[in-house]
Amino acid sequence: MAQLAAHATLQPGHIGLNVTDLDRSRAFYQRVLGFELVAEGTEPDRRYAFLGRQGQAVLTLWQQSEGAFATGAPGLHHLSFRVGSVAEVREIEQVLREVGAEFAYEGVVPHREGADSGGVFFTDPDGIRLEVFTPHGAHGHDGDAPNGTAPTCGFF
Repeated sequence: MAQLAAHATLQPGHIGLNVTDLDRSRAFYQRVLGFELVAEGTEPDRRYAFLGRQGQAVLTLWQQSEGAFATGAPGLHHLSFRVGSVAEVREIEQVLREVGAEFAYEGVVPHREGADSGGVFFTDPDGIRLEVFTPHGAHGHDGDAPNGTAPTCGFF
């Protein structure tokens, strides 16, 4: 079987999530992550919102689901966003508390025992698992890694 050569220009585009209530999810992602509205579809049977920064879509929300996110089904495990410092993680953590988000753990949690990277682990209004992390400065903060052998994600 032939394998395609790696392309230097290949990188992630945008992420698309199915949501149950577009207005609620749009408000959540704009408030918590500071995304701007890039584009939207308002047809009743085809509502969506492209959210991002500086006119570039990062996240697309599609209103075409019912129920809650199923963590045990194949598909998305969690969605992670990187920031530059623990201070930025803390700012987002505060906003998450203000909007009543559910956290997997309390505080800034290292990715594994002794790791310098870490962040906060939480869910959006549809139960989609999210992480905001920083690659440096999380060691020694108030959260505890899930266990000593935890991989680089706090959702295990």
